[in-house]
Amino acid sequence: MKDEILLKKLEKQVRQLKIYALILTGVLVAWITYGFTAGSNHFKEITAERINIVERDGRVRMVLSNRELQHPGAMDGKQLADRGRPAGMIFFNDAGDECGGLVYDGDKKSASMTYSVDQWKNDQVMQMQYAQENENGKPVKSYGLRMWERNDDFTLTKLMNYIDSLKKLNNNAAYKAGLAKLRSEGLWPRQRLFAGRMENGDVGLFLSDSKGEPRLKIFIDSVDNPVIQSLDARGRVISTK
Repeated sequence: MKDEILLKKLEKQVRQLKIYALILTGVLVAWITYGFTAGSNHFKEITAERINIVERDGRVRMVLSNRELQHPGAMDGKQLADRGRPAGMIFFNDAGDECGGLVYDGDKKSASMTYSVDQWKNDQVMQMQYAQENENGKPVKSYGLRMWERNDDFTLTKLMNYIDSLKKLNNNAAYKAGLAKLRSEGLWPRQRLFAGRMENGDVGLFLSDSKGEPRLKIFIDSVDNPVIQSLDARGRVISTK
C-alpha cells in the first residue's frame, strides 16, 4: 500500500517536472528570439565562417565569408555555379545581382587584394587591385586602378551563355574563334585605363581606345626616366618624349 502511495507521488512529481521543463524551455526560446530580434544587442566579438546580411524579405545584400564558404555570385535571379573565390565581402544590389566586392588572399607563392565595382547586369568596370607573384624567388607585382568598357546590351548572363555554348563544342579552335568574334563586335570587355605600377616597374597612366588598344602612356620607367608615348591603333609606338 505504501509503495503504491509513493509511486503515485513520484508520478505526480515527474509530471510537475515535465511541466516546469516545458515552461522553462518556452521562456528560454522566447528570450533567445528576443535577443536576436531586438535592436539593442551588443557583441564584443563574433566568430563565424560566413555571415549573410539580408533584407527583411530574405534578399541577400552582402556576404562576409571565408574561402571555403564564399558565395559564387548571382545574376538574374540565379546563383552562379560553384567556383573557387577568395575570402572577403561580396555585395548584391536591390535586384539580387552581385554588384562588386572586396576579396583577398596570400601565401608564399602569391598575394592579392581586389576591390571591384560591377556594371548593372554585368561584371566589373572599375577595380582597385594589388597582385604579386614570386618568380624564381623574386616578387613580381602590380597595383593600381583599372577601368573597363562593357557593352550595355550584352549582359553577363548573355556572355556566360555564349561561352558555355563554345565550351560544349569541345573544339579549341572554335572556342578561340568565338572569343575573337566577340572582340571584333565590341562585345568583349576592353580595358580603357590603368593608373599605377606595372609588373615591369613602370609607374604612370596608361590609356587605351574604345577597342582596348593602348594609345597613350605617361609614366616614369624603372630607371626613373619620364616617358610620354603615343601609339597607333595597332599598339605600335609612333612618338616618344
